[in-house]
Amino acid sequence: MSTRRQTILRVAALLTALGLTIYLISIREQARHLAAYGYPGIFLLALLSNATVLIPLPGLAVVFAMGSVFHPVGVALAAGTGGALGELSGYLAGFGGQAVVERADIYNKIVPWVQRYGGPVILILAAIPNPFFDLVGIAAGALKIPLHKFLLWCWPGQIIKMLLFAYSGSLSINWLLHP
Repeated sequence: MSTRRQTILRVAALLTALGLTIYLISIREQARHLAAYGYPGIFLLALLSNATVLIPLPGLAVVFAMGSVFHPVGVALAAGTGGALGELSGYLAGFGGQAVVERADIYNKIVPWVQRYGGPVILILAAIPNPFFDLVGIAAGALKIPLHKFLLWCWPGQIIKMLLFAYSGSLSINWLLHP
């Protein structure tokens, strides 16, 4: 691939991730209503809340609440799949160029982990609720980890995290109703 074409692709990926983040922030209030549409709504809400780069949206709160309404495993599968696909925005931002975060201390600590351990680090950090997972996606994109490998490690991590939140929501409502 020519250097010019690669540069154009990187700029397009970065602009897409930035544009998507701005758009999602502007519609965050309307996005909360998607949960009323069951599992497809939960999937879309998780996709949207994870598609922002470095600016969190309240997707986990909805997963927690929906775990008390729907079966927690179904909620986790829908939200985990949507969440993993939503994380592609961070991956694209990294593929497009990590200049926005390359001076951040936490980013500089994450890059060697992702570079050395790859998939297992992606899985573990996707499974842990933390505001820094976008940096993992950015690092994976910048390190040119193949997209399918990123998704294959991110997806189960997202499902694990969503399962914890969905079951917590399910158990909390039972605890409140039956003290």
